[in-house]
Amino acid sequence: MEITFRLNGETVVLRDVAPTTTLLDWLREARGLTGTKEGCNEGDCGACSVMITDAHGARTFNACILFLPQLNGKAVRTIEGIAAPDGALHPVQQAMIDHHGSQCGFCTPGFVVSMATAHLNHRKDHDTQLAGNLCRCTGYAPIVRAAEAAEAAPVPDHMRDVPVAKSKNKGSDALFQPETSDDLATWYQVHPDATLIAGATDVGLWVTKEFRPLSPVAFLNGCADLRGIAQTDDAIRIGAMTTLTELEDAIARHHPSFAELIRRYGSVQVRNAATIGGNIANGSPIGDGPPALIALAARVHLRLGSERRDMPLEDFFIDYGKQDRRPGEFVEAITIPRGPGRLKCYKLSKRYDQDISAVCGCFSITTENGRVTAARIAFGGMAGIPKRAAGAEAALIGAPWSEATVRAAMRAMASDFEPLSDMRASATYRMKTAQNMLLRYWHEDQGVAANALEVMP
Repeated sequence: MEITFRLNGETVVLRDVAPTTTLLDWLREARGLTGTKEGCNEGDCGACSVMITDAHGARTFNACILFLPQLNGKAVRTIEGIAAPDGALHPVQQAMIDHHGSQCGFCTPGFVVSMATAHLNHRKDHDTQLAGNLCRCTGYAPIVRAAEAAEAAPVPDHMRDVPVAKSKNKGSDALFQPETSDDLATWYQVHPDATLIAGATDVGLWVTKEFRPLSPVAFLNGCADLRGIAQTDDAIRIGAMTTLTELEDAIARHHPSFAELIRRYGSVQVRNAATIGGNIANGSPIGDGPPALIALAARVHLRLGSERRDMPLEDFFIDYGKQDRRPGEFVEAITIPRGPGRLKCYKLSKRYDQDISAVCGCFSITTENGRVTAARIAFGGMAGIPKRAAGAEAALIGAPWSEATVRAAMRAMASDFEPLSDMRASATYRMKTAQNMLLRYWHEDQGVAANALEVMP
């Protein structure tokens, strides 16, 4: 296969490279660009941050879990390309010097790339933009001050990358880069054992941590018709290749609690790559997307060749590691019914940002004239699959919307789940906190403010 992209302003054409070669390894080993660091090698620390520009704009990504075929037709800028060609420092680089933002320096290249990308996009929410970059010397304060100091500086011309025309590749038995979902459906039906790679935020770790050989593989980022959000009077349809960044922006005006959940379950770099279809298709019992979507009565749309079917999302998850997906069938889209924004999502994790949930609970409860008329409650982390709390829902529906009813539903929840104990939480802790999330939902509905980041008397 052939891959064409720009690297720090120069066109690069690669032929016959292994499809699961990461950008990080290629930069350091093949090009000698060692400014991009290897830290966690799993997308957590941001030491390997690079800027990628395509038709959707410039965004940061983790080079350690970004495969070379995903770059076809794009532009890449590493830390070596942040300063101007004549050596003049980028405003964020100068600000890092002026505000003493670098200590040991290992993390500094990733921080600078993230700051320069945010500067290009005129983002001033620095805590969010830098949440995916870890400073091992705990020097966040001067780094944030540097980002603030550079806000008003003009964007250097060299930072405005233009994507390059991508190489056209024919499909093979080992590697495929479809450009439409029709192409994917035809190829995947013939190669049902292939690994589909969307954002690679999960699959990337199969390579970097498990050293798993993957063949055949299909990279889906060229399937524009699988990406995007369309709204009708009745529903919101979300293409499977829609990134979490795109979903967060679009869903915020409908279900702000869901948008905040998305903000918390990955860094900017991860959300720019990860897709909602991948979040569903990997079937993780602790994925944060499915509980919210299940609480919203979402349906998943599947395709096998020319055949399409859909089902309630909760029915897609059968058992741990098992989904209702036939060989050669893939997730095409998700639809959410339009309705009143009663959804609340609560995520419990050891770190507030960017951590795996011990429990993720999502609640959508409808009341009329003081009584519960509908209830959808879904949890991640409480079973081997994302699962509804059917007993708790039954205890609510038809009953007065009162604390007594809520506490009865909390007791009923004990029959819905038998959570496991693991390194993140004990079974007892999971059950208690899941029950308390329902109580929190009721209190918030009564107007009691509850912010997990604030200390309340």
